[in-house]
Amino acid sequence: MFLLDRRAFAEGVRASLPVLLGVVPFGVITGVAMVASGIPPLAAVLMSLLVFAGASMVASAQLLASGSPALLVVLTTLIINLRFMMYSASLRQYFARAPLRWRLLLGYLTADNVYGLMLQRFSDHPDDPDKLAFFLGAGAAIWLVWQLAVFAGVAIGAGVPASWRLEFAAPLAFIAMTIPLLRDRAMVFAALAAGITVIAAHALPLKLSVLLAAATGIGAGMLFERKNG
Repeated sequence: MFLLDRRAFAEGVRASLPVLLGVVPFGVITGVAMVASGIPPLAAVLMSLLVFAGASMVASAQLLASGSPALLVVLTTLIINLRFMMYSASLRQYFARAPLRWRLLLGYLTADNVYGLMLQRFSDHPDDPDKLAFFLGAGAAIWLVWQLAVFAGVAIGAGVPASWRLEFAAPLAFIAMTIPLLRDRAMVFAALAAGITVIAAHALPLKLSVLLAAATGIGAGMLFERKNG
C-alpha cells in the first residue's frame, strides 16, 4: 500500500531545487517561442497545462507557425515523446501496484528531469518505501516552476510588438533543453546525428526536417547504446 510520507515528499522537493535552475529559462523561452510562433496566449497556457512536455511544445509551435498539416504536427510530437513509453516501462516495477489515480498522476508529472531524479534516488536507496512521495514531491515542484516560467514567457511574448522577429526563440529553446541532457556519449551521438540531419534536410517542405531529425536522433542513440552497451 502506498502512503504519502511528508518527509519523503519534502526530500523530493529539495532534490529538485538544482534542476529548477535549468527549468526556469527553458520554460520562459518556450513560452516566448509559442506566442512568437502565432499561438494565442490562452491556447499556449492551456497547452502547457495539458501537455507538460517542453520539447513537443516547441516542435509543435514551429510546425504550426509554418502551416504544417495537423497530422504532421501530431506525428512529430508522438515521435518526440516516445521516450515517455520507456520511462513508464522503467517505472512500472516500482509503481505497478499503486492505485490507478496515483498512477495517472505519476504519468502526468513524469518529465526528463523528474525521471532522472528518480533513477538517482532508486540507485542510492533501492529499498526506500517512500518512492511515491519522493516522486510526487520532485514532480510537483518541477511542474509548478515550469508552469510559472511558461506563463511568464507567454506574457513576455504577448507584450512584444508583432513586427519584432522572434524566430530565434524556438531554436534557442531546443538548445536550452538539449545541453543539460548531454550526460553520456549516446546522448551526444544522438544530438549530433539530429543536428546534422536537420541542417542537411533544411530545404524539405512542411518542416519535415524536424520530424526526420527527431527520428534520426532516436535511432542513432539506440544504435550507439546497442553497439556499446
